[in-house]
Amino acid sequence: MQLVTMDWLVVLGYGFVAVGIGLLFTRRAGSGMQEFFLSGRQLPWWLLGTSMVATTFSADTPNLVTDLVRTGGVRQNWLWWAFLLTGMLTVFVYAKLWRRSQVLTDMGFYELRYSGRPAAFLRGFRALYLGVFFNVVIMASVTLAAIKISGVLLGVDKYTTVIVAAGVTMVYAASAGLWGVVVTDFFQFAIAIVGAFAAAYYALQHPAVGGLDGLLTNPAVADKLSFLPDFGDWRTAVVAFVIPIAVQWWSTWYPGAEPGGGGYIAQRMLAARNERHAMKATLWFNIAHYALRPWPWIIVALASLIVFPNLEAIGTAFPHLDPKIVRHDLGYSAMLTFVPHGLLGLVVASLAAAYMSTISTHLNWGASYVVDDCYRRFLAPDRDDRHYVTVARLVTVVLVVLSAVVSLWLENAMQAFQIMLQIGAGTGLIFLLRWFWWRINAWSEISAMAISFLVAVYFTFWHVKLGFPPLDPSLQLVIGVAITTIGWLLVTFLTRPAAAATLQAFYDLIRPFGRGWRAAVRLRPDADDSPAAALASWFLGCVVVYGALFGTGFLLYGKLVPGFACALVAAIAGVGLFRTMAKVRFE
Repeated sequence: MQLVTMDWLVVLGYGFVAVGIGLLFTRRAGSGMQEFFLSGRQLPWWLLGTSMVATTFSADTPNLVTDLVRTGGVRQNWLWWAFLLTGMLTVFVYAKLWRRSQVLTDMGFYELRYSGRPAAFLRGFRALYLGVFFNVVIMASVTLAAIKISGVLLGVDKYTTVIVAAGVTMVYAASAGLWGVVVTDFFQFAIAIVGAFAAAYYALQHPAVGGLDGLLTNPAVADKLSFLPDFGDWRTAVVAFVIPIAVQWWSTWYPGAEPGGGGYIAQRMLAARNERHAMKATLWFNIAHYALRPWPWIIVALASLIVFPNLEAIGTAFPHLDPKIVRHDLGYSAMLTFVPHGLLGLVVASLAAAYMSTISTHLNWGASYVVDDCYRRFLAPDRDDRHYVTVARLVTVVLVVLSAVVSLWLENAMQAFQIMLQIGAGTGLIFLLRWFWWRINAWSEISAMAISFLVAVYFTFWHVKLGFPPLDPSLQLVIGVAITTIGWLLVTFLTRPAAAATLQAFYDLIRPFGRGWRAAVRLRPDADDSPAAALASWFLGCVVVYGALFGTGFLLYGKLVPGFACALVAAIAGVGLFRTMAKVRFE
């Protein structure tokens, strides 16, 4: 299917508006580092939260969900649904702590919490590791999705897609800073939501699908509908549910769902007006991300199994595509070809919005690491703010080029997802405990990062070559978590803690729960030493979101009793959450 004039007018209209909004903030963003990277710490919760949602509403997310559903059913979404547990913990425990830190990036945390050369090394190295290496892989995955979408809907080759998509996004991301990113995200989120629901509606209208009833009764999806795995098949249950719920959410670093918050989520919290706005922003993000968005994607994925039951069917329908990118994640893009003209332009615009919101955030976030935590910290500490903003814009260009090159190597969204999970396996527990246990030091984090990376390299390149049988990615994850956790704990107790003065200064500034600090600092008499309200809010928040998620699913499946029961549970938990949130202490 090719776009007609009406479709192109919609897409071009969206592009002009999005870029125009971004460019409006060019002068303001150029006034200094605080404005370019944190919008002067003046952003309200609703704008920040929507920006977080828009960023995770990337062009590759529907593709990833489609891959999960087509290969393992709806239940396989627990690979990312489980991250709600760490997301809600960030809302009620860590959001206010990040806002108190007053750092420009979350990498600045390291020289607040740790001391000496190890802290400085950790800050600089991890800034490059995440801001360049990890960041480029993420953006490459998103760009790969754009390549597949444009190949299916527009018949455009991958090189043209990369040049146009990355180039346009780079223009306003480099010009407008975080102000342009978050304001444009608000506009882009609305377009992306409309496009997702439109895609689901027309997927159901396909003659082979026959509406919602036809979808749910079709034999092609009969074994894909369950929210939970069959616990009679213990191996599948462990991989799809037990490991994500028991291990993955707290042990693995993943962008947007970092244990304890981090990355662009921390950047948004640091840009909030105050601690309450930081909490409310991350709460809205988690509700929208896990409860509002999944079902349109899931419906399209299920419908694709009927229309394109296997990879051969997708390849036959789109013979002009490079065979190496014809994977199950392409099912989402393939289903979009049935959206009628006019509205198809809106759907394409929504996917462009999803792409641009994600890439622009990652460019600004990655540039903040490279400039503030490497260039200014170690190479040019005494230049004026306008100089650093100029360097940030140049770094943005470099990151775009690197991500474009890597995107031409990747084949599917699941590939990048598994790579990032494995590389971060075992590091998450440190990010949760470092705020509350004085004994963790810079060497703890350095060793965890090194061990997890080496384990990931081993499984990716050497395990099979050495004659061992292939292991399921979930088993690799568990092994990586175990090895990394044992390793960093040993290093922690074999090395010295941070300097006493550093620990005291950190405690006085952040004011965390004091029980894990008693052996090292003088506790504040006014310290909040009871996490009860925060943990109760965390539990109730999870119940609200999971209740809404599965209640919606049951109602779509036509199962009214469990659907309304889940909705009732979510409503009761919501009332309880409103009351317990009022007891969470803020400064």
